[in-house]
Amino acid sequence: MMSTSDKDFSPAESLQLIRSMIETTKTSISDKSHFFLLWGWATLVGCLLQYYLSVIANYPRHYYAWFVTPVALLLHFIFIHKYKKEDRVKTFIGEAMGFIWFIIGISYLALAIVFSKIGWQYCFPFYILLYGIGTYISGSLLKCKPMKIGGGICLVLVAIAPFLHYSLQMLLAAFAILISYIIPGHLLRNQYRKQKI
Repeated sequence: MMSTSDKDFSPAESLQLIRSMIETTKTSISDKSHFFLLWGWATLVGCLLQYYLSVIANYPRHYYAWFVTPVALLLHFIFIHKYKKEDRVKTFIGEAMGFIWFIIGISYLALAIVFSKIGWQYCFPFYILLYGIGTYISGSLLKCKPMKIGGGICLVLVAIAPFLHYSLQMLLAAFAILISYIIPGHLLRNQYRKQKI
């Protein structure tokens, strides 16, 4: 019996295989859309809560808002543990997405260390930049237009952020998360639910 690797594909068959891989990955990512929603909602809450504590409540330790991050991280690892138990089809695109978000996650951590030394007043343009890069590349790989649009808008917001006061940058980051993580995450989730019906 001839294996797939021994078969010569026609251009049409090659395109069909690529489309099939993208659709398989889309289904898998749609199934795991709660990762986007988890980090999207956690970050949105962090941004808005910090804005409230800093601007409205005048609380000096407004950065306490970011204690939502360890909670989100714990839930993230619970989700990973759950999916490792299940047998899932691996695709090149799916693995590429994993590598992209792994390095972006490490970049968030590295920047947190940098900003803890130089001051947090510079942080939001850099974090918005990472939101944009991650979601634009993911949207391009998955052929997911809302994710690409959200990522592209984030890259525009990066150029606007330095001209705004730090407190307004919190709101800008919340908006960036809404359009790059939360809206695409809900659209992916709805797509997965329709496929399951």
